[in-house]
Amino acid sequence: MKTIAEFSIQFHQYLNEEGQIVQALPAFANDHAHLIRLYTSMQRTRLLDAKAVIMQRTGKMGTYPSSLGQEAVATGLGDAMKPEDVFCPYYRDQGAMLERGVTLTEILSYWGGDERGADFQVPREDFPVSVPIATQCLHACGVAYAFKYRKQPRVAVTSLGEGGTSEGAFYEAINLAGMWNLPVVFVINNNQWAISVPRNIQTHAQTIAQKAIAGGIEGVQVDGNDVIAVREIVGRAVEKARSGNGPTVVEAVTYRLSDHTTADDAKRYWNEEVVKTAFAKEPLIRLRRYLTEQGAWNDEKEKQLIDQLSQELDQAIKDYANKASQPAENIMDFTFKELPEALLHQREILLGENHG
Repeated sequence: MKTIAEFSIQFHQYLNEEGQIVQALPAFANDHAHLIRLYTSMQRTRLLDAKAVIMQRTGKMGTYPSSLGQEAVATGLGDAMKPEDVFCPYYRDQGAMLERGVTLTEILSYWGGDERGADFQVPREDFPVSVPIATQCLHACGVAYAFKYRKQPRVAVTSLGEGGTSEGAFYEAINLAGMWNLPVVFVINNNQWAISVPRNIQTHAQTIAQKAIAGGIEGVQVDGNDVIAVREIVGRAVEKARSGNGPTVVEAVTYRLSDHTTADDAKRYWNEEVVKTAFAKEPLIRLRRYLTEQGAWNDEKEKQLIDQLSQELDQAIKDYANKASQPAENIMDFTFKELPEALLHQREILLGENHG
């Protein structure tokens, strides 16, 4: 008997739970202004989530998925991309979308049931939020194939939860990515829960990153509460893909500190001690500690930031609330080039109900 193949998964971390440096920082992280911008983005995402949950609870918006405790994953991957790249998000990617130029009002509109919120004015080629699980992985492969076919130095990035890696679409996508050497990066938000199903029941794999091996591509794990690690490792993967050296799966290990969505009650299945421990490791506290020790942050700057972001969010909520409603007939007008006869009749009835 002989061993014909062996694999290893590397784990990357720059800031530990106490906000202390554990290895030499990448070049971008030596710029405190860059780190403050990342911290600002994470704080913006957290405040958005808190407001959106309140709006849902008071009937002002539909079901909403908070990213509490997971802000470093989305913010880091969004910052690692170039404007010409294309993002295929899943439903917990508010931070990445904001980094890409999607507005607060657009995000609120989408979760408020207005599909115009997915018509992003800045990242025009980014895909809308994918609520079906893992289907966006195949969309990203299609985009990446187009980039390769056109010989464009662009990258498709997609993300999903660790539960999504149990879906067939994920395995199909990494198989295609590996076979065709596509310029695509898969970022896994391993927040330990697929709704109420814990990670240890979903899969017997020691890491989520090692699932990449089945597709013949690289898998790597990062501390998902360390935004520096997420930004650096996803950035490396993106540039690797851009240079023609193939796809990567990046597993970001974090913890979901909220309900799965506002339709869930995590207290039914949470272990309170585990959650308490996870709160101590969350990404904003970690980066704030580091910046404070470096003399780049203090309580006054924190207060100013919260005030500034709260004003931004209040204005976005007003814009969302004051957005003109769509005509009811829009339900039908943008599906077919020419409406079938049966729908024409229904449209006439709808207009009749609307106009008297």
